[in-house]
Amino acid sequence: MMKPSSYFTVTMGIFLIYSMSKWISTYSELSPSIRISPIAALLLGR
Repeated sequence: MMKPSSYFTVTMGIFLIYSMSKWISTYSELSPSIRISPIAALLLGR
């Protein structure tokens, strides 16, 4: 059984990934010509 803190971390991670993928897909629909920009920004931002 997982600890509450690790469970919270996993939940937050899933939520972040979901929201980011949703944002990227929406951004890609709005700007198909620069579809790679959000991914590049994420990689460079780390």
